[in-house]
Amino acid sequence: MKRRQMLTALAGTAILREGWTQTSSWPNKPIKLVVPYIAGSAPDVLARALADKLGPALGQGLVVDNRPGAGGNIGFDAIAKAPSDGYTLGLVTSGLGINASLYRQVPFDVHKDFSFLNLAFDMPHALIVAGDSPVRSVQELVTLLKAAPGKYNYSSGGNGTGAHLAAELFKAMTGVRAVHIPYRGAPEIVTSVIAGDVTFGFPTLATVIPLAKSGKVRVLGVTSEKRSPALPDVPAVGESVNDYGVTSWFGLAGPARLPVEVARRLDQELPRLLADQAFRASMQSKGTDVIGQGSQEFTAYFRKDLARWRRAVDASGARVD
Repeated sequence: MKRRQMLTALAGTAILREGWTQTSSWPNKPIKLVVPYIAGSAPDVLARALADKLGPALGQGLVVDNRPGAGGNIGFDAIAKAPSDGYTLGLVTSGLGINASLYRQVPFDVHKDFSFLNLAFDMPHALIVAGDSPVRSVQELVTLLKAAPGKYNYSSGGNGTGAHLAAELFKAMTGVRAVHIPYRGAPEIVTSVIAGDVTFGFPTLATVIPLAKSGKVRVLGVTSEKRSPALPDVPAVGESVNDYGVTSWFGLAGPARLPVEVARRLDQELPRLLADQAFRASMQSKGTDVIGQGSQEFTAYFRKDLARWRRAVDASGARVD
């Protein structure tokens, strides 16, 4: 028995050493980065910016894999169900917390199926109208909507998305009525406003800055508590609607039970990379704040965010079967 126990122990040690070698050499091939939204959307743009920073630091390429649909749930599920080897990571967003309350059932467990690695970015939304719209301020929009309840409409990237809830919160806090027209993503919010198919929308700020500067859309306000350095002449919506404020966050995550050394390596690299002042200034000029909080802070933040979005979804009355 003693000899058998010794052989078993030696075999276990060999397995541990083999596992250590495999993990400590990570990564030795390209990493897939799942993005749960369409190409060209704000999450896609941010994921590619993150990949451009992280890939060289790890010595491997990060290949973006867009998996849009179901308000992000298709992509979130792909991240949750990926092998826990560090070769499939993904960009998760505030949509993950929203969907946990919005959908009556999701195919993953937000508490158990993810490793939250880094809270990378935070971005306000923008209240926009067409560039040739006669509406030139938040208050003018409120006046227009109150004069004809239910006559005008707005677009979003789908039920329960940040753009949808930002608009519903705006409606609730101003007492206006407007019809919701859901689309597939932020780029379509913008095109629907420009085309005149809808009156207004709340896409993420980063998607509209070039169009605002060219005059194709007019930004009436940003949804952050303060004005954005990217458009310093544009007021915050909260300057007209007291206590109004909505932002969307974006972070790197992986499936649960990632190898310790993989999580540790990412927890070391990401805050350092995202602290680069030139990168932060560049992102801020595009309407995005760089956060760069590590795994412990991100996990704690997400737990609080779940409760915040639960209240917002309950207030909106939105539910998806």
